[in-house]
Amino acid sequence: MTPVRIKTISEFLKWRGLPKPAHPLITLVDYADIKFLPADNANVSAVFDFYSIAIKRDAVGKLFYGHEEYDFDEGVMFFTAPNQVLRLTEEQISADRSGWILFVHPDFFWNTSLAVSMKKYKYFGYSINEALFLSEKEEKKINTIIQNIREEYDGNIDNFSKEIIISQLETLLNYAERFYNRQFITRERSAHQILV
Repeated sequence: MTPVRIKTISEFLKWRGLPKPAHPLITLVDYADIKFLPADNANVSAVFDFYSIAIKRDAVGKLFYGHEEYDFDEGVMFFTAPNQVLRLTEEQISADRSGWILFVHPDFFWNTSLAVSMKKYKYFGYSINEALFLSEKEEKKINTIIQNIREEYDGNIDNFSKEIIISQLETLLNYAERFYNRQFITRERSAHQILV
């Protein structure tokens, strides 16, 4: 099956029955608002031209990132990079699903520190195929940063908005780096052969 190519955040939102974004290059979506149609119950493969950072609870079906199944057994947070193949096999749609997905187009990073440093965050790649487990305290910290980002791009955009959002994103990514490092120390990694 040829993956669906989703080039813009607006295109994704339209595909999933959501309103247009407040900002074309960055938006936050409530996971419970995403519409899954009956026709989507078959395997859905997609390639996005943007990053996603998400916290999902009661995730629907199985998610494959590249050729490996993404392990959500204990983790709730995951990261995907542009031009990577995602495949969702939807077994049933949980009415109790919750969480959020932050979409960021690479163009948003243009002329910022993240334009260069995004490569250092290895958890966006295929080599990490398990979701990040967060303690209640860690999840609260991440959710506070996400709320700051939402308030900034929902507010009146000015000359400082992008810089403030970029600094919040860097903080979020650095916390995620710390939390993944802790997770790999305390949990045994999957023994799968990984295609990178």
